[in-house]
Amino acid sequence: MLAIPSILHVARARHLYDDVGHFRKQHDHGIPRLGGVAIFVSFIITTLLFNIIDKALPISYLLISCIIMFTVGLKDDLSGVNSSTKFLIQFIAAAILVILGGIRITSLYGVFDIYNLPYVPSAIFSTLLIMLVINSFNLIDGIDGLAAMTGIIVNGTFSLLFIQLKQYELAAGCLAAVGAVAGFLRYNVTPAKIFMGDTGALLIGLISAVMAIKYTEISKVTGIEIPHVYAAPALTVAILIGPVFDTLRVFVIRIFNRQSPFEADRNHMHHRMLKLGFSHLQATLCLSALNLTAIGMVLLFRNLSNSLLIALIILIPVIFNWFITFCIRSKERENVALRNLFA
Repeated sequence: MLAIPSILHVARARHLYDDVGHFRKQHDHGIPRLGGVAIFVSFIITTLLFNIIDKALPISYLLISCIIMFTVGLKDDLSGVNSSTKFLIQFIAAAILVILGGIRITSLYGVFDIYNLPYVPSAIFSTLLIMLVINSFNLIDGIDGLAAMTGIIVNGTFSLLFIQLKQYELAAGCLAAVGAVAGFLRYNVTPAKIFMGDTGALLIGLISAVMAIKYTEISKVTGIEIPHVYAAPALTVAILIGPVFDTLRVFVIRIFNRQSPFEADRNHMHHRMLKLGFSHLQATLCLSALNLTAIGMVLLFRNLSNSLLIALIILIPVIFNWFITFCIRSKERENVALRNLFA
């Protein structure tokens, strides 16, 4: 909150504004994209201040990866970065966390009838998972407040779970991210004064991916008196379902239409909601409520198997997206009919 007014001043003085003319932009005037700088600085300072409790988190490797993401994100916000270069750097940052930091998933708790994972499949799966979550947060950063609200929900939920598991260093890391993003959100709620840009979105995605993996792993060896540890994989999916579902959905549609999965378009769920007449704030609140609904469902039905819970979690955004499709077809055809559900 203290840093962003200065960033706004510098952005105005140096004309560091968003590309208003791009077909995916929702605003008719230039807005700075450097909010991620304030998020990065706040998170790093707070994390280092509170890195005094235990060594559940390999803080040096996390900070190295954060700096790498910050650098490529800032370069992209200022002058652009080739998508292949961005993916290569994301892979390097993820590999540092997985191989050097040991942050990887070693068990699927019986999901797909898979329990313990050997090192190589575990490392490959964890690296791809980190890259998926990073890009998911980057792709949902399309309307005011959505990426920030999602980051707060994700890391806020993980912080509560870590506190219950007495993993206070991990909880402090989550809360550092929540505080940094909350300070930014003060200036990003409609009408937005600043965007987080790739600098912020890539960083939040990286932190969220790390916390997701750490929660899943720590739950595997935690005492059985805490009920939600049995449903750790399903709960992790529920926490991340918003950005991950939207990313996988648009990737599948683009591939089905014989387009590059990385080609930008306006087919994200938040774009479709704007098409129906939702405001940025309304779309953000609806998608945040959808995320919280998935989390609440897992906590309510945590005694079910992880496989069944994950299927139910995926069903929630599928039904919601189907309803949006129905509404869009009905609006375009000026006719509310049952056939709009199917074609």
